Amino acid sequence: MKTTAQPHRPQLRAAPDARSGTALTYGTYDLFHVGHVRLFRRIKERYGFLVVAVSTDEFNAIKGKRSTVPFEDRIEIVRACRYVDLAIAESDWAQKEHDIREYGISAFVMGDDWSGKFDHLRSLCQVLYLPRTTGISSTALKAGVKVGAAVSAV
Repeated sequence: MKTTAQPHRPQLRAAPDARSGTALTYGTYDLFHVGHVRLFRRIKERYGFLVVAVSTDEFNAIKGKRSTVPFEDRIEIVRACRYVDLAIAESDWAQKEHDIREYGISAFVMGDDWSGKFDHLRSLCQVLYLPRTTGISSTALKAGVKVGAAVSAV
């Protein structure tokens, strides 16, 4: 029997594993790199289901940030990561409390560069700050690209 491949993978990969819980993390994920993969993998090692919220271009503008990669491409890249079970859009700061309730989140997980910033969510779920991957960040990658572009233009 011949089957046809689906052009896009479903947004939701698997049912949440109640034994391990559901984790939620947020980010822009611009210039997706190994640090993002390692963060997702570390979260997935602790929790059975991972929800990743990706900041929209409009929300990044409110935060004073400008992404190199457009939102639709960034969320597609995040959805393609095998550790991510569900990717959603992040469009405002207040959304976090709603998402925790909506998705039955047991742990809110961020990099330790955000340490203490989301402690107010502890009444809703566990809040964890994991160490960032040393030596890599989208900001550093962007700076390197700018330096490389300036050097090659000379």
